[in-house]
Amino acid sequence: MELPEKLLIQPIKSFHPPGRRLMGPGPSDIHPRVLEALSRPTVGHLDPTFINMMDEVKRLVQYAYQTTNTLSMVVSAPGSAGMETCFVNLVEPGDQVIVCRNGVFGSRMIENVRRCGGAPIVVDTEWGRPVDPNQLEEALKASPSVSIVAFVHAETSTGVCSDAKVLSGLAKQYGCLSIVDAVTSLGGIPVLVDDWGIDAIYSGSQKCLSATPGLSPVSFSKRATRKIKKRKTPVQSWFLDLNLVMQYWGTGSQSRSYHHTAPVHALYCIHEALLMLQEEGLDSSWVRHQEQHERLREGLQALGFRYLVEPQFRLPQLNAVFLPEGIQESDLRQKLLHKYNLEVGGGLGDFAGKIWRIGLMGHTAHPDKVDYLLEVLHKELS
Repeated sequence: MELPEKLLIQPIKSFHPPGRRLMGPGPSDIHPRVLEALSRPTVGHLDPTFINMMDEVKRLVQYAYQTTNTLSMVVSAPGSAGMETCFVNLVEPGDQVIVCRNGVFGSRMIENVRRCGGAPIVVDTEWGRPVDPNQLEEALKASPSVSIVAFVHAETSTGVCSDAKVLSGLAKQYGCLSIVDAVTSLGGIPVLVDDWGIDAIYSGSQKCLSATPGLSPVSFSKRATRKIKKRKTPVQSWFLDLNLVMQYWGTGSQSRSYHHTAPVHALYCIHEALLMLQEEGLDSSWVRHQEQHERLREGLQALGFRYLVEPQFRLPQLNAVFLPEGIQESDLRQKLLHKYNLEVGGGLGDFAGKIWRIGLMGHTAHPDKVDYLLEVLHKELS
């Protein structure tokens, strides 16, 4: 049978992307060791060897988050699904949830609460500023029925860091669970789940972990796990229902039951990335990110760039900067991409067209990459 002309496929060749230097808000450059993991033989997602690797991933996630939480694992989807995993499992219809918003990703938390049937109470802070603990405490006092507090630790849209220890402590003080977005913070700055009393936390594989995009490490405290197990209503998402997923990850039981076909090779990659983080050591990783931030800051300021965030609140791994006077940000950004194969990010929301977001995450946080960006900018701005 002859196919209609509109259904005929034009010749397509294999896709070979250009070799970019990724210095935007994510994904970050991937270390060759992690890329090599993609080439390893495929095994079944219930193969005993793969199950053993999953157990190692759980321990490595616990190390990265500095927690003993039994329910620590990797969601088979990106950080946005990690966020949704926390909300759909912990928020039931009618629950009052305080969401602290100081950027784009706080807004996404609000939308998650609404879609779970919860009632969001929004604590707004000016973009580029950290969440104000005093504002949070005022909201907690004014709303005694609140059961959850949610906030972004490292706001990717502005490069600002909020005090997760203080905010989580306030949540606990007022009898609430805490949900924390650590998508951009994990591996780049301290994230101390047990010390800070965080109840639910999620991150992404493609930021400071420098693994392939598409996975989300999560961890839940005993208090959060109890709430999940004692829900009055079913979790609205079958795929993200931890009561089902935890049976596949072996939480609380040695036997594993099929839930979904895990992304086998992506899990190889995050295993390698988390192993590399453990080998380097968290303290060393945090120092490396800070040192490269300082190297970048000195060079950018010498070229006339200004930082959006005050020094004490800046994320070393996500630098939000205003360009020198008279420079059109999108034009220069496109020139860097097409002329130098160098990617930096533009602004989001209120800062679209006004700032750059320069990422120094994971494998990207190295002197040669910082120096290359500064060399290119010096050449183009001279």
